[in-house]
Amino acid sequence: MPNIGSVLKTEIVRLARKEVRSYMAPMRKSLGVHRRNVENLKRLLAESNARLAQLAKTQERSVETGSVAKSTAKVRFVAKGLRSLRSRLGVSAHDLARLIGVSQQSIYNWETKKAVPRAEQLQALASVRSLGKRELQARLRGRTPIRAAKRDLAKKGK
Repeated sequence: MPNIGSVLKTEIVRLARKEVRSYMAPMRKSLGVHRRNVENLKRLLAESNARLAQLAKTQERSVETGSVAKSTAKVRFVAKGLRSLRSRLGVSAHDLARLIGVSQQSIYNWETKKAVPRAEQLQALASVRSLGKRELQARLRGRTPIRAAKRDLAKKGK
């Protein structure tokens, strides 16, 4: 025959488990709901971040193309014009390349119609067109490329 103490102990454990189970069932149910909500929120956050990155990229592209379109709208490039500009200013391809901030090979390729300058380089060429011989020589002596000078002015303006 079992001991009364052990029977009492097993009965208490059984009742305690039953009581805990009655409290835990609703908690488990609400825990499942909360987990689903958290997963939905994580998914929405990931979608929002992806959309935000896409919009930022689109805006960056539109700003870049907008500024390039505005700045290059009035600037045309003609290879023959580059040669005549160099001869009018009396500078070598090497000096002009150093002034614009490109390689001497780029100047040669532009003059022989093997390549076309990019928008930033077109702007540098346009600013060289407005220079006189003396100012051009002064810049060459100072060895400040036009692109670098523009960057410095932009940094000072900020």
